[in-house]
Amino acid sequence: MNERTLAELVPSQGGVIAEVGGDRSFRRRLMELGLVPGTLVTLRQVAPLGDPLEFEVRGCRLSIRRREAAAVILSA
Repeated sequence: MNERTLAELVPSQGGVIAEVGGDRSFRRRLMELGLVPGTLVTLRQVAPLGDPLEFEVRGCRLSIRRREAAAVILSA
């Protein structure tokens, strides 16, 4: 299975969230930000030093660390 994570995207690339990994409190925090399975997410910008990443989710923009983005798996 060819899994991609949010951390592997390049600007203007996106996908549909399949799974949010990590421990329970971490998953809850990401889901409260709108990163829930079945949601379309697009990478908009990467900070000059590569971290954080800015995503567009449900018409809003949010920034998360690359380490956090690596826990969100996209569907194929």
